Amino acid sequence: MLSVVVAPWAGEAEPVFVREPDELHDAASTMKVAVLAALYRSGVELDAEVPVVNRFASVVGGEFGNDPAWDSDPLPWELVGTAAPLRLLAERMITHSSNLATNLCLAQIDRATVAEAWRRAGATRSASPRGIEDYAARDAGVHNRVSARDLVRLLHSLGGEPELLALLEHNAFRVDLAAGLPPGTRIAFKNGWVPGARHSVGLVHPEDCPPYLIAVCYTGPLASGEDRTDPAARLLARVSAAVWERRGQIGGGIGREIG
Repeated sequence: MLSVVVAPWAGEAEPVFVREPDELHDAASTMKVAVLAALYRSGVELDAEVPVVNRFASVVGGEFGNDPAWDSDPLPWELVGTAAPLRLLAERMITHSSNLATNLCLAQIDRATVAEAWRRAGATRSASPRGIEDYAARDAGVHNRVSARDLVRLLHSLGGEPELLALLEHNAFRVDLAAGLPPGTRIAFKNGWVPGARHSVGLVHPEDCPPYLIAVCYTGPLASGEDRTDPAARLLARVSAAVWERRGQIGGGIGREIG
């Protein structure tokens, strides 16, 4: 299943190209954008230091922990047993897609605050009600899921929060959407990968036309779960390159199917 939504950044960001825009996919790490928005809007003290632990409350009771083998960022694991500024953890959640940092950030806010981030964005299908690797919750039917349309809406909702968009520009994983753009092109984006799914949502800043939003979600056998060498990452890059070639058309037309 391949879902694509492309929209202008200006105005209400109504899509101009869509393909299966409302199909639900495993959220993977794209849900970290909602966690980031919720954290920054919550009023918590971002420069306060919080204990770096690896035990978290499951939404269905009991506790769970993260597996370092499934995390793409070693830094938070080096801090286990100490304390770290919440701002640093939020940054690593986005720039290096740290699972441990994500759950540490979630532990500082009510999950209703994350739900509000989706609601404020106008999302109609997406939700992230549990932490990453809360397998007991997953087995009980509590899932983090996203649609391409809702990811575009979520990123568009950060328009008045340049600090958050700036963090997304520092994404260390320059694959997926970024790999389909000419070198040096500005893009604020978040990607996510698990075996069987690969997604990315971004705000692209061409030099020759207005910025645009793009979300591509793929669920299928191409997705190996590798962070940089996943074959599905090359698929997302090809879609990104095709949209780039049509970037001058993104200012007009609504809801046209592609592919």
